[in-house]
Amino acid sequence: MTHRVDRRTILAGAAASAAAAVIPPRVAAATYYPNEQHREVLRIAAEQVEKHRASLWRTDIVGIADFALPSSLPRFHFANLDRGEVRSFLVAHGRGSDPEHDGFLKTFSNDVGSLATSRGAYVSYEWYKGKYGTSIRLGGLSPENSNVLDRAIVLHPAWYANPDMLEKWGKLGRSDGCFAMSEADFNEALWHLSGGRLIYADRLGLG
Repeated sequence: MTHRVDRRTILAGAAASAAAAVIPPRVAAATYYPNEQHREVLRIAAEQVEKHRASLWRTDIVGIADFALPSSLPRFHFANLDRGEVRSFLVAHGRGSDPEHDGFLKTFSNDVGSLATSRGAYVSYEWYKGKYGTSIRLGGLSPENSNVLDRAIVLHPAWYANPDMLEKWGKLGRSDGCFAMSEADFNEALWHLSGGRLIYADRLGLG
């Protein structure tokens, strides 16, 4: 495919560079220029919204967790369907999905007590105060995650999902099946993924 560089592309690049100069390093590190991976993230997000629209209150932003990637890579994508943009963050998976603790998810499970990550579509509910502070309650929309509420699978911040874990161990810690984000990045989820939005998790292999 031939790509033509025009004035719009040049201006967009200049604007992105200017924005990066004023965005704190943590946020800038989670922001990427459009690429084939992000186009696929946006496609999957739109497809899943159409499939589950009746269960959602808001359809502007969708969380796509690609558990084919290791926990050392930003694999939790916030797909803004209104703006056609994607921002990507670290996220931990469940210890039951990675018993060897090598940073790779091996299996999904919907079983109570499995401590594993479940695949499928989720809807975000309200904020609440839990073990890790302010967290987002989730509901399961797929047969593969129908026990989300019984398992107390939520979206929460955690010290073991902070980037310094990568510097020390080369991987994040593991959750009990929850979507655990770094403490610094979690505000992004509070503002952009809560309140009836969709999260979709699977082994997608979009890296």
